[in-house]
Amino acid sequence: MTPVIKVADLPKGENSEIFNGHEHAAPVSLFLSHHRPDTGPSLHRHDYEEVFIVEEGDVLFTLGDEEIEAGPGDIVVVPAGAPHKFVSRGATHRHISIHPVPRMETEWMEG
Repeated sequence: MTPVIKVADLPKGENSEIFNGHEHAAPVSLFLSHHRPDTGPSLHRHDYEEVFIVEEGDVLFTLGDEEIEAGPGDIVVVPAGAPHKFVSRGATHRHISIHPVPRMETEWMEG
């Protein structure tokens, strides 16, 4: 297996590239996200923690009943099992979301 994986070779969604750890014998998975303004996933949760590293732009996270504003250089840690979502605010937005598991699993809680 090649130890260098090109981002351009990763599966792509509308708003991200996806690194599935189990496909590369890695113990972690992640999204390289680049959301348009006013977009983001609906409320969901995972059985494990999720760590967001905001690289560019502003993001409004909803974590349970709390709203958290985050910007470049901020790290947001979502506890295991906590309902959460985010929405991109502003013209550009990039972040990395780290899932400390080789295979991501998501429970969607709203449409």
